[in-house]
Amino acid sequence: MEAIATRDAYGQALVELGEQNRDLVVLDADLAMATKTAAFKQRFPDRFFDMGIAEQNMIGTAAGLALSGKVPFASSFAVFATGRAFEQIRNSVAYPGVNVKIAATHAGITVGEDGASHQSVADISLMRSLPNMTVLVPADGVETVQAVRAAAAFQGPVYIRLGRLKVPVIFGDDHHFSIGPAYVLRQGSDAAVLSCGIMVSKALEAGRQLAAEGIEIAVVNVPTIKPLDGDRLVEIARQTGAVVTAEEHSVIGGLGSAAAELLSQRYPVPLEMVGIRDCFGESGSPDQLLAKYGLTEIDIINAVKKAMVRKRDARV
Repeated sequence: MEAIATRDAYGQALVELGEQNRDLVVLDADLAMATKTAAFKQRFPDRFFDMGIAEQNMIGTAAGLALSGKVPFASSFAVFATGRAFEQIRNSVAYPGVNVKIAATHAGITVGEDGASHQSVADISLMRSLPNMTVLVPADGVETVQAVRAAAAFQGPVYIRLGRLKVPVIFGDDHHFSIGPAYVLRQGSDAAVLSCGIMVSKALEAGRQLAAEGIEIAVVNVPTIKPLDGDRLVEIARQTGAVVTAEEHSVIGGLGSAAAELLSQRYPVPLEMVGIRDCFGESGSPDQLLAKYGLTEIDIINAVKKAMVRKRDARV
């Protein structure tokens, strides 16, 4: 299966958008080769700003450019873009609702050997907590290109979460991403797996393995974490009666928390979360870390079976 890192697709999308929109500008924090904004820098050097290792200044400058009519994309590693610059994002971007796009790469533990200092496991939580902030987590390269286009056309702050690791290409040219909707990729009535980012392909594989056991699950891609597609997810919960969330992020504050908040208010069902359990990562290969922290197809399968047992027991 073809695989591409979402950061690579991001770099490609920026160049394409740069050809179409002369107001699009890109800022980076001394990581252009890693975030893949270097391609934009090479093609449009007069619209690229390397801010150095100064993420807070980068966000403030991006806000100023947006107020001047530009469409700025500000990039760094997720742990720095959201953590080091949180106050500037809050006060200079989210609070006034300024048209800045924060595209953060190297999210999650699949950063790998760089270790806990560079592995962002709380960025969705941080960005989701901010009023006016839209939060996107594309599942593959195709969806990333479309998400970047949608973010550029959207008026207001957007956070796009991207990864370092190459991930399977799930979607074809017939996929049409827009901000807001959740997408049912596999039908099933026994349980539903709500997933985002790299966990979408793992959820699909879990669905194939469960089908061999006679268990049919719905697999749902949730690329927009905020605003959540509440009506669609409640409908899926009604149809299946059991939900599992799967994300390469802490179970605190991410997709799992968002789904729990929604369903507890509108349609409570047994819900299990596959994610990072209130801890930091460590140095290791991506596959080693995914296995250690419970982010594999087997972990999704086990969570589905646990949710189904809870559903059955609730009906007794």
